[in-house]
Amino acid sequence: MTTRDRLLAAVVAVLWGANFLAIHVGLEHFPPLFLAALRFLVLAIPTVLLVPRPRVPLRWLIGYGLGFGTVQFLFLFVAMDVGMPTGLASLVLQASAPFTVLLGALLLRERMAVRQVAGISLAVVGLLAIAVAQAHAAALIPLVLTLIGALGWAFGNLAARLADAPNPLHLTLWMSVVPPIPLLAASFLTEGPAADWAAVRAAVTPAGVPGLLAIAYLAVLATVLGSDIWTALMRRYPAGVVAPYSLLVPVVGIGLAAAALGERPSVVELVAGVVIIGGVLLGTPRPPRPVTDVALVRTSS
Repeated sequence: MTTRDRLLAAVVAVLWGANFLAIHVGLEHFPPLFLAALRFLVLAIPTVLLVPRPRVPLRWLIGYGLGFGTVQFLFLFVAMDVGMPTGLASLVLQASAPFTVLLGALLLRERMAVRQVAGISLAVVGLLAIAVAQAHAAALIPLVLTLIGALGWAFGNLAARLADAPNPLHLTLWMSVVPPIPLLAASFLTEGPAADWAAVRAAVTPAGVPGLLAIAYLAVLATVLGSDIWTALMRRYPAGVVAPYSLLVPVVGIGLAAAALGERPSVVELVAGVVIIGGVLLGTPRPPRPVTDVALVRTSS
């Protein structure tokens, strides 16, 4: 990866790390499935009216919307609503990185260099260390729900890569058209229309402003900007090269949860965060060196 693309991947990690704090705020104002539906509904309506549909196979567009948009956030939002701590959620969801690499190897026959395997292994060791340190903070059900969300993200990553959209932003926006219907249906069946409408009425009061700001962040910054950059990188590089950068998200998420919510990381968690960063850097192949004029002269002589 080029230096510019490394920096872009890091920006996505920051946006998605702060995403968990926005989810925490949003869940204080909306039922989880309804919040997930609103996240995409506010994008889907203007997208259908104003944005041309990307010229990609429909199956990959739907697959991206179902994996990344529907499965990931349905299970993540429910997990956080039933007790998954914000910082720990940002950690466990990053199981999508090894899931993506594994699915890329199994389904797309992508080969991994020894450097990538070593870097990803080191980052996973860091994740496991943090998970062990925080295992007392989450029950089994929230953990399993979050892992299912991570698997959905991994399938979405591969679908976005296979779509090979000429304009990644259009793909990201049209992906948002897929989740609202299944998420709203699930919300009406499990949370009930009364709870959803009560949340909407409360949202237009002064007390509901934080919830609306949370939706704006989730829709515009986390979904449009973050997903657009991520999709472009997934299109440009193999899944095993890009996916490890998502391992930086829990470092941001745990840090913000500590600062804003008082979730204090232990020394083990801080050390493991450094290990994760080292693993991501190690696992990212270096760009090839440019051929210098001197080398060209020597070659031609």
